[in-house]
Amino acid sequence: MFGLGKSKVAVGLDIGSSAVKAIELKASGKGYKVTAFGSQPIPPDSIVDGAIIDGTAVAEAIRRLFENKAFKSKEVAASLSGNAVIVKKISLPVMTEAELGESIYWEAEQYIPFDIQDVNLDYQILDAGTGAESKGTMDVLLVAAKKEKIADYTGVIAQAGRVPVVVDIDAFALQNAYELNYGLDPQAVVVLLNAGASAININILSGQQSLFTRDVSTGGNAYTEAVQKELNLSFESAEQLKKGEPVEGVTFEEVKPVLHAMTENVLLEIQKTFDFFKATAASDRIDKIVLSGGASRVDGFAQALEDRFGAPVEVFDPFKKIGFEAKKLGVSDPGALAPIVAVAVGLALRKAGDR
Repeated sequence: MFGLGKSKVAVGLDIGSSAVKAIELKASGKGYKVTAFGSQPIPPDSIVDGAIIDGTAVAEAIRRLFENKAFKSKEVAASLSGNAVIVKKISLPVMTEAELGESIYWEAEQYIPFDIQDVNLDYQILDAGTGAESKGTMDVLLVAAKKEKIADYTGVIAQAGRVPVVVDIDAFALQNAYELNYGLDPQAVVVLLNAGASAININILSGQQSLFTRDVSTGGNAYTEAVQKELNLSFESAEQLKKGEPVEGVTFEEVKPVLHAMTENVLLEIQKTFDFFKATAASDRIDKIVLSGGASRVDGFAQALEDRFGAPVEVFDPFKKIGFEAKKLGVSDPGALAPIVAVAVGLALRKAGDR
């Protein structure tokens, strides 16, 4: 989306609120293979609701990540999500690309709740309105992100000694990874649902068109905090238990009801998103939910999602069509890793100047 330089291959850097993850890809035959991978935790509350609070801690985690000499490129593609990002599908009178380029800022002002001077703006024509069905209007996907937020992210990357060349949106990075690995079915409505530590990114696709995106500001940390409060534990112990790892004096069976109650709250937020989508879209069906992110592994979450929405739920495999030699890359459990690196894989597929 927001190209910042020229690059052939960039490292996909996913700056999450619990960890930073990086992937570098190399073209191999007709596809790609992973040549480097790394992940580093970041201290709690360094990033809150997508806003970087402790830039030094985040930059330090990124710097440690790139101590891995397998990474060859210094150029990175990163992404944003949360309330400083606006994604909207708008209808405009049919015009040429040149006319759209000239008028988009003026048009966008009506849809963006920030001062237009304070945002970076990008757009993509979804339907040029030139078909037989056209009613004299064209559909344009409008994406805006606060300049201040972009500067915070590019700043910590530069502080860590890397060169930011692309800033994307989490939901679109997921879509990139999905398209490459799964191909596109123009008839199917697919939900890409990425449940991270502090947010859930939802991107609803039909073919290659993004019909609707929304970030829900709850995630894995909410589960940890619920366990912490209910069982009077430290954040670290609650985090371990959430993942099913034993903690002295507490069994996982005691934790399950807390996790399942939290899942109900999360599903209510997801339900609101789906209801809003169905009220505004031509289609009200969902054919498949593809699940990624660390919080997607919470006990019973995938099954609860399937039961509530009556659509098959599949765990996102971003290495379905990308070569990934786990042993060579020092990864002991590729199955556990795959769903948490989907955004990083999507970013690693980006090049500056792409749309």
